[in-house]
Formats: sequence, structure tokens, C-alpha cells
Amino acid sequence: MIYDIKLALGYDYAGSAGAGRHLVRVMPLEVPGQQRLVSGEVRVDPTPDERRDGRDFFGNNLVEFSFRAAHDGLDLVMVARVDRHAVAPTEDRSTGFALLARDLAACRDLGPGSPLHMVAASPRVTPDAPTAVFARDLLRPGQTCLQVVQTVGRALHDHMTFDPDATDVDTPLDEAFAARKGVCQDYSHILIACLRGVGVPAGYVSGFLRTEPPPGKPRLEGADAMHAWVRAWCGAAVGWVEYDPTNACLAGGDHIVVAYGRDYSDVAPIKGILRVSGGQNGRQAVDVIPLAG
Repeated sequence: MIYDIKLALGYDYAGSAGAGRHLVRVMPLEVPGQQRLVSGEVRVDPTPDERRDGRDFFGNNLVEFSFRAAHDGLDLVMVARVDRHAVAPTEDRSTGFALLARDLAACRDLGPGSPLHMVAASPRVTPDAPTAVFARDLLRPGQTCLQVVQTVGRALHDHMTFDPDATDVDTPLDEAFAARKGVCQDYSHILIACLRGVGVPAGYVSGFLRTEPPPGKPRLEGADAMHAWVRAWCGAAVGWVEYDPTNACLAGGDHIVVAYGRDYSDVAPIKGILRVSGGQNGRQAVDVIPLAG
């Protein structure tokens, strides 16, 4: 399926900012065999004094820009066309869970795709007793690694209630887990903690999810939003598998990858520093439009 995607981010400052530097990760990735970036661009207003387009350690598309002059706000627009291939279901060839530690011990790769980066604590994910116990209680003899990921993911989906008012971007995962409420970021961080807690390397995926309007209703512009899910390493034979705990399903043709990381801190759409006093108001609009293909 080919998608046209548009993301608009805007920020209005209470007072003029004297300077600012930002890192932006919003452009969809090239994922061999799964996703092709046909075209895309990131536009910034006002025009930055400095700008550099490149990639970060994990291979994500990165735009770094800065302002030296006073400005009252920031508007950023990303437009892209993406060819996303749905991965056909296949037989489960993942490593038996009991043998996963052996596969991991044999891994000598320290590159961007290495599972060794996804086993320990990261800035927003610290495996703790409650999440580890939750996952460990679900383990059964003879399970494959993929079965563990799906079992824990489905159980977490049943345990949690999706509630956009219950958390914000800075809510710790242990608070969301204790409250049993949250959004896709919370679901993903909690599942990562659960999987790492039982020895499964797991990381964070940011992206877009195609959404469908109710039957008989027109699609609303800007109604989509950025989404998050999880990638788990299921052994040397299979590698990474992506699972969406918010929807209790494997990621498929409706999931468009933007960035991979250890947790949200590695893939935040925009972050940076400002020399400014007072607060700011932010806004976001996303459109994911499927085309023929």
C-alpha cells in the first residue's frame, strides 16, 4: 500500500525566544523488505540559521536546526510518500524461549540493529519487579520467543485501559502500569519493561498508523496521530518482530515506521532547547492517506 503522509507541528511561545536548537525525527524510514520512502521533505518556518539533515546512531532520519535570532514560534511540516509492504504471516521460526539467552550470548554485533542495545535499562524504561513479575507469571514451558511476546502483549492489552487523559508524555511507566491506564507510549514502554524483565531484548518504534473513519462517515483531515509500538528480538533465525500492544496485534501494513530506539527518548518527534521565558502552546495534526498500490 502507498500512503501520502503529512505531519504538522506548531509551537507558539509566550514571549520571543532569543535562540533555539532542535532535533527532529519525523521522516519515515527505509526498512528493507517492508517499507520504501518514495519521497519526502521537512519544512521549517521560520527558516533556521543552521540546518543539517542526516541520520542518528540507530539509522533514523534526523534533522538538526538552530535559530540565532529572536522568533515567536515554530512551525514544522513533514510530507512523505511511503510504499509499505504488509509482511505475510509465516510459520513461527523464532527461537525457543529457553534458548534465547544462548542466541543472545553468541551475538557479537554492536551496530544499530544489535539486540545488545535493548536488554538493559534505558532513560525511560527501567525493568522493575511489578512488570517482570507480570510477564514471568505468563511464561509457560515450551513457548517460543514469539509466543512469549504475543502472550505478554495480549495480557498487557487486557490489563490496561486506553485513556488519553490518564497520562502525559512524561508519566513514568510504573505509574501508568499501576493505574492500568495510558496511551500507546505507555503501553509500549510497559511492554518493553516486561520483555526485558524476562530476558527478551525489546525496543521502541515510533510511527504512523492508518486509521479508518466510522462506517458512513467522511475521513477528517488531521484526525490521525503519531503512534508507538514495540520491536522484540526473537532469536538469530528471525531477528526483530514488531508488536503493537495498544491494539494487541503484530505490526502490519497499516503501521508506518518513523524511528527505532531504546525508548521514547531516542525517537521523540522534536526536542531541543530554547532561550525563552514563559510557556508555550503546541499543536499537532497528522494525515495518513492510502493511495492505490
